[in-house]
Amino acid sequence: MVRLAAAVLVSGLVAAGVITGAGAAVAAEMTQSQGGATATIGGLKTYGAAVIHAGSGEQGSGEGQGEGQSGDQEVSAGLFEMSVEGGGTLQTYCVDLYNPTQKDAKYHETPWSGTSLGTNRDAGRIRWILQNSYPQVNDLAALADKAGIAAGLTEQDAAAGTQVAIWRYSDGADVDAVDPQAERLADYLQKAARTVAEPKASLTLDAPAVSGRPGELLGPVTVHTDATGGTVTPPMDAAISGVRIVGKNGKVVTSVADGSQLFFDVPADAAAGSAELTVQASTTVPVGRAFTSESRSQTQILAGSSESTVSATASATWAKQGAVPALSAAKNCAKSGVDITAANQGDAAFAFDLMGAQHTIPAGASQTVTIPLQEDQAYDFTINGPQGAEYRFTGVLDCKTQADEIAGLTTQTLSEPSPATVGGTSTVDETNLAATGGSSATPLIAGTAIGLVVIGGAALVLVGRKENGAQD
Repeated sequence: MVRLAAAVLVSGLVAAGVITGAGAAVAAEMTQSQGGATATIGGLKTYGAAVIHAGSGEQGSGEGQGEGQSGDQEVSAGLFEMSVEGGGTLQTYCVDLYNPTQKDAKYHETPWSGTSLGTNRDAGRIRWILQNSYPQVNDLAALADKAGIAAGLTEQDAAAGTQVAIWRYSDGADVDAVDPQAERLADYLQKAARTVAEPKASLTLDAPAVSGRPGELLGPVTVHTDATGGTVTPPMDAAISGVRIVGKNGKVVTSVADGSQLFFDVPADAAAGSAELTVQASTTVPVGRAFTSESRSQTQILAGSSESTVSATASATWAKQGAVPALSAAKNCAKSGVDITAANQGDAAFAFDLMGAQHTIPAGASQTVTIPLQEDQAYDFTINGPQGAEYRFTGVLDCKTQADEIAGLTTQTLSEPSPATVGGTSTVDETNLAATGGSSATPLIAGTAIGLVVIGGAALVLVGRKENGAQD
């Protein structure tokens, strides 16, 4: 019996699959994602103070606002730092003000479509701010001159002012910087911002999952990257299984560039099974890429990147006869749900039940099932495939900022600890600072909103898929 255990992570979406066939028992782990950088957050590094106003429609200068109005809350505002797996450092700002940052949370590069930015009409203005402020513009004298700030800017002022301007667009927040110079920078950036397109991913593989019969080249898997080149890691058991990673000409491929096409070359006598390849490269991640966490730690957006390690994986499934599905998944915030794509390259239809509804994917076809979910809703469901395969999908839908979720509710005092407890340094008085995005409302919201999917309680939408691929 051939057995494959697969763990799939896609923008906070976890899918585990077990495929069983004839032969001796073999277990293998594999990871598939939409690709890019994976990093661990280390806390705020360069920041100042800001004030979130409660029940006020006016934005003041920021000076003295921390105690001026009942319910106002002073928070830290500035640049976070992340350590990239495999090497590299990222600098990010928060785009989810009222959601707390979890210490040492792991983040994954994510398309805007998998975050609140995907439905935010001002997301492009946020990217403009990132491109035209600190740290992308590190000549603080020139930045101060552009903003009309005669007194100049410190790094703390520049970071705080940039974060405040971003929050006004990401969360629609009534927020001011405490320092007058930082506040003037925030006002300038907010007014000057223009719409800029979402940046492409640092590295993705299209398609993330392929299927077919042994003896064929399964693919193509196309590389999309801004890196000058990358390396290919073949399946872990390649020496035993005989599966090779080749180009269209059938020759083994060990290095790739943008646009390279990869194929799984599966021996004709191979029993039903699966395998995975990984592409890794080194590049600077494009400014404006979103980063999300598995633990619902607040969403971040990239402000700066050193040369960093990025990677992406793709899987292949094969069988000699019958249905041969390739399954992949991604959050779709525009539809408030999760898209599960099934591509069937077998010689028979692939039929499966999902949450009380039956779906059939004809041989040679590819379709996408969209599962609508409530915000913050936890879900856990399994798709049964051929040869005893089971694909399990679990996760939590996180597509909105807390500001959207608690709209209409009375703003509550923020109560998360100061960033100083997670390694931040600042010259401002920290006795009244909360961690960026922390809220006493958060536990209540999470506790009441998160629940398991009720089987049959959500409708499914089955739509034709134009192309089985990953979003750049």
